[in-house]
Amino acid sequence: MVAKVLTIAGSDSGGGAGIQADIKTFQELDVYGMSAITALTAQNTLGVQNVFPIPVDMVIEQINSIAEDLRPDAIKTGMLFSGDIIEAVAGKIAEHGWGNVVVDPVMIAKGGARLLQEDAIRAIRENLLPLASVTTPNIPEAEVLTEMTLDTIDRRKKAARMLHKLGSTYVVIKGGHGKEDELVDLVYDGNRYFEMKSMRIDTRHTHGTGCTFAAAIAAGLAKGSAAEDAIMTAKQFIHRAIEVELGIGNGHGPTNHWAYRKAGVGV
Repeated sequence: MVAKVLTIAGSDSGGGAGIQADIKTFQELDVYGMSAITALTAQNTLGVQNVFPIPVDMVIEQINSIAEDLRPDAIKTGMLFSGDIIEAVAGKIAEHGWGNVVVDPVMIAKGGARLLQEDAIRAIRENLLPLASVTTPNIPEAEVLTEMTLDTIDRRKKAARMLHKLGSTYVVIKGGHGKEDELVDLVYDGNRYFEMKSMRIDTRHTHGTGCTFAAAIAAGLAKGSAAEDAIMTAKQFIHRAIEVELGIGNGHGPTNHWAYRKAGVGV
């Protein structure tokens, strides 16, 4: 039977991030994608022009509809906008007993627009991270969640321990914002750390990288992959998506979601 993944996230009208990026990733990795939209954004590669949150009751109705007929094998959360939405989403995930939850704590868009209200930080820590199989913050997001400056690998290790203690089984602190010559993604499972290193790619076409990476992890978990295997496959997927750029848009362009398949990596 085909594996199914539900993304609970915002809509990106430019197609590079949010549920659009997630569903493209699911399709490329052979899982069936579903969505519960938490906010509508008017955005393109130049930035976010407006954000309209979906009423909490409608977010809940979308999730309930999926639960009644299309039980997901994994969940991916992205931009959840407010504390009320986060609490509602976490409550529904717990109510339905869903596992394989990948939390991408989306806070700020590539162009700098804030996508999360202040009250949402506490709700992520207290309500969402205890349900997470994998959490995938970038360095600025991990700094907000841990209230630490993460300018060294040792500090990131401490932050990973803190996020694991809050409940996430695996923590991946992405290294794109780091200052190292290599890009270093730090992975922690509560017992050991390992680093995924890759060459930095000089490109402005990186919109949606976090969404895509987390969605690829969720796809792997839905298909039964062990968490570390799903994380490493997601790393290969996003690296290829950045490496083979589409070159569209006048700002932070989207990644290339079909590059991994066209390279034959996933075949």
